[in-house]
Amino acid sequence: MLRKHMHEENRRSWNAATDAHNSHKVDQAAFLRAGGSTLYPDEIELLGDIKGKSLVHLQCNSGQDTLSLAQLGANVTGVDISDAAIDFAQKLSSDSGIPGTFIRSDVYDWFEQAAQKGETYDIAFSSYGAVVWLTDLATWAKGIARILKPGGRFAVIDFHPYAMIHGWDWKLEQSYFNGAEGLHFENGVGDYVAMSKDALTPSGYLEGVKNFVNPHPGHEFNWSMSEIISVLVQADLTVKVFKEYPYFNGAKLFGEMKHGEGNRFYPPDGMPSIPLMYGIVVEK
Repeated sequence: MLRKHMHEENRRSWNAATDAHNSHKVDQAAFLRAGGSTLYPDEIELLGDIKGKSLVHLQCNSGQDTLSLAQLGANVTGVDISDAAIDFAQKLSSDSGIPGTFIRSDVYDWFEQAAQKGETYDIAFSSYGAVVWLTDLATWAKGIARILKPGGRFAVIDFHPYAMIHGWDWKLEQSYFNGAEGLHFENGVGDYVAMSKDALTPSGYLEGVKNFVNPHPGHEFNWSMSEIISVLVQADLTVKVFKEYPYFNGAKLFGEMKHGEGNRFYPPDGMPSIPLMYGIVVEK
């Protein structure tokens, strides 16, 4: 069931957070213009060869990854609910000279509009903190299936829902099976860029906004792996790849995490390895 009033509150929350996040990043246009990339090897591996392909980046945030994909040869379109993120992405595309189309829309509304126009893509992509903002998984999966060309594929890399039931101190705080109920916060999206510093700012880190507290509420839905995979299969998409990873790329989301090579973060010493991210590729 779509919960549009929560989408709207999340939009306002992301508008505020986006400004804070980008305040910490040194000239991103110059970084991209010089050939810099915000991608990690894991999503590049999942996506495979994208040169000359039409690619839609769903929930693209401020467009850094979208434009990095364009530099690999894809013809990119980015879609995001946040006005601030899309405004930033459009300016980043212009200032960097990297072509990309960016659309401000609730992803569910965009699915409907794209289907009505007969728009289809070779590849759809989502990454890093995208799935938790979805209030209706089945409608999302069907929307993806409708906008893919025959033989097209969808790749997602995201934080593992098992990891996200832990609190900052690694204690279990949430049920693994409460996706549909959601988690509701008085202060929405936090400043995870400030928490991760250099690991999430390849162009260089600035102090920027200090002690950010989001004035808008937020709503997240920590869907289980079985729910995510099931809706994709039920949308007649064939699972080609399912991977789990013992690290977070770029994001220090819990306390005392070890900062490893390639800006990967691992659990503290003495803690067993657990899945921190997952990757899925499905084909139409």
